[in-house]
Amino acid sequence: MMKTLFLQPPSFDGFDGGAGSRYQARREIKSFWFPTWLAQPAALVPGSTLIDAPPAKIGMGPVIEAAKQHELCIMHTSTPSFGSDVKVAAALKEANPNLKIGFIGAKVAVEAQKSLEQGLPVDFVARNEFDFTILDVASGKPWAEIDGISYRDADGNIVHNKDREIIENMDTLPWVSDVYSKHLRIEDYFIGYLKHPYVSIYTGRGCKSRCTFCLWPQTVGGHNYRVRSPENVIAEVKSIITNHPSVKEIFFDDDTFTDNLPRAEEIAKGLGALGVTWSCNAKANVPRKTLEVLKANGLRLLLVGYESGNQQILHNIKKGLLIETAKKFTKDCHELGIKIHGTFILGLPGETRETIQQTIEFAKEINPHTMQVSLAAPYPGTFLYQQAVENGWLDVEHAELIDENGVQIAPLHYPHLSHTEIFDNVEVFYKAFYFRTSKIASIVGEMITSPQMMKRRLREGVEFFQFLRERHDQAA
Repeated sequence: MMKTLFLQPPSFDGFDGGAGSRYQARREIKSFWFPTWLAQPAALVPGSTLIDAPPAKIGMGPVIEAAKQHELCIMHTSTPSFGSDVKVAAALKEANPNLKIGFIGAKVAVEAQKSLEQGLPVDFVARNEFDFTILDVASGKPWAEIDGISYRDADGNIVHNKDREIIENMDTLPWVSDVYSKHLRIEDYFIGYLKHPYVSIYTGRGCKSRCTFCLWPQTVGGHNYRVRSPENVIAEVKSIITNHPSVKEIFFDDDTFTDNLPRAEEIAKGLGALGVTWSCNAKANVPRKTLEVLKANGLRLLLVGYESGNQQILHNIKKGLLIETAKKFTKDCHELGIKIHGTFILGLPGETRETIQQTIEFAKEINPHTMQVSLAAPYPGTFLYQQAVENGWLDVEHAELIDENGVQIAPLHYPHLSHTEIFDNVEVFYKAFYFRTSKIASIVGEMITSPQMMKRRLREGVEFFQFLRERHDQAA
């Protein structure tokens, strides 16, 4: 077995590359997701090391020293961070010329040829679902015999092996939480709407929905929701709370945990028996009866992608959701005491000045506990990217998704709506939602009744206004 280093490389200050399924950027409030996509193959490779540099504030010095002690380095990359990650790979190769470097992630899964052409220090990339692909590489199997990789042969030619079959029995994957325990400091991971410290894991991969912008279902995970058994999930949660008694919340990071309602209810009942507080990603169509079961068994918060308050835009992006259904779902959550972190996207196909205002009013009406506004990001490999190129909404030669500081930009534009208007309306949206008398009163009430919430809200406030100031500087 090769001595293997799994690396989320140093990047922009506050850059969260671990949020692989939804965005890779600096956010308005600093947050870090667990590097699950690195930890999963690391759990398969005996004796491996995982370094997640950004949340641990680890710079290039320690990373280079670690690279000198290893034979193989697996780096997670993304479209926004690829250029920076290649520079890191070059530095590692210079320090250890014998080091073999492989990239994983949605970016290289769909652009293997381009990635190897542009990333000269990179020896190979693992496409599609790459867990057992990396195990084969680390085991010393000849590269010509490994499904799912693209690599440079001895003559420097780029070779693409056949695709690896997708994993159907998800219980064959070891627990990522064991890797967290060994290599990470859980307190380094902070999400504003989750209790701290938290731990996130996947209980399945894939998503039934066909949202045109969503990255991982279209590039790696697929649209068949492949799941671990409830018994396997509950056993890992037991292990987490035993090894990390300080953990206040478990988050299930499946694209849509509620895609399988009977299973969600079964897992919830197991969590309820453990007395665990938990949260998950959900679509805004979960029936009230299921919500009642989840809430009675420890569910605290749902992360819900509303995207837009305009029905035609939801049709345009193949969301498969009716506005009225979303309103009823949200009303049920409010009545049952389930918190919602709602996410919205500006700049999707069909966006106009009027639909932006409509979405703002929709957000104020349904009033999630907290919310996040993102800019439509056409990642390569998604239907949105193809659509944007074909319609001239995206300048392919200048298709950056972040600026030089790692902050998300507005890459899409329309004849009737410019980059600048879409970008500027993010701030308009935040102010319209949070600077309401009722919302301010609610936030102040939380802070008065909870010292922990006061600490979190003050921290978030400082970071939020700093973020707005940087956006103003960027626009200038």
